[in-house]
Amino acid sequence: MGGSEGQQVFSATNAEIESLAEQLYSSDANKAVSGDITLNLQYKAASTQTSSGTDFSSQKLFGYVNEAKLFARPTFSRFISLLDNYVKTTGTAETVTSGETSEQTAFVDELFRTTIFSRLSTFLISKGYYTSTDSFKADFKEMWFGLYTRTKGPLDSSGFEHYLGEIHGGKISGFHSWVQFYLLEKTGELNYLSYSADGPWTSFPDVYGFQYKLSTYLKTLGSMFIGSSPEFEFAAFTLCYITRPDSLCSLRAGGNTLKIQTYTWANSSYGNGKRYVASSYPVV
Repeated sequence: MGGSEGQQVFSATNAEIESLAEQLYSSDANKAVSGDITLNLQYKAASTQTSSGTDFSSQKLFGYVNEAKLFARPTFSRFISLLDNYVKTTGTAETVTSGETSEQTAFVDELFRTTIFSRLSTFLISKGYYTSTDSFKADFKEMWFGLYTRTKGPLDSSGFEHYLGEIHGGKISGFHSWVQFYLLEKTGELNYLSYSADGPWTSFPDVYGFQYKLSTYLKTLGSMFIGSSPEFEFAAFTLCYITRPDSLCSLRAGGNTLKIQTYTWANSSYGNGKRYVASSYPVV
């Protein structure tokens, strides 16, 4: 990934990556449209207020989500089936049952049926990152779902689990999924406090920065897409992760600049020295 050790050689230019991202954005057939989601942003917190944990917003963030429409779509429903597979607190080894492995495979299969992933696959193969869609698909599953330890022992984490959100070191770590946010807020497990950033988009998907608590644990800045499909998010995150690992990656979406920060997991590897996803998320 990215060339020989100690010397990063990129075969995809910034312009090519930005152009592909714009195509992925316009290909997001499963995203929310106007009326599918209503947000109650309420209080915009200043940078001096975001770490206080103060609840500035009496109402929930999500006023409405068209679940019957959005969550019935195959990529959404396969994604949601994965949400109960994880122990949120690090330090406890994840037990992956055969049923959960099947759910992972079904989700990945569904992603790769979309136009977005077809375009991403074609691009990555054309640039020499992979030799076939099958090799990309196998690597995608390993980089996102392969287990590693964040606590010097038990295999308690993965890139996908980090994206869903973990409790690590007494606070919320990761957590970049709007679907996870919505469902946990709906059950009362998550309390929305305020927002600190609202992206330049006037339609979905958009990018926001939020403050919230999961149980008693605080997230002082959680950045995420709102209204995007799982395939768009994972395509954007993976495109940047593969072509611009451990860096700030610039994309274009709907005529606006979109920044994705990627981190590789440096403490363990798979295959021939490949690295798992540590994190990949939109920057606000």
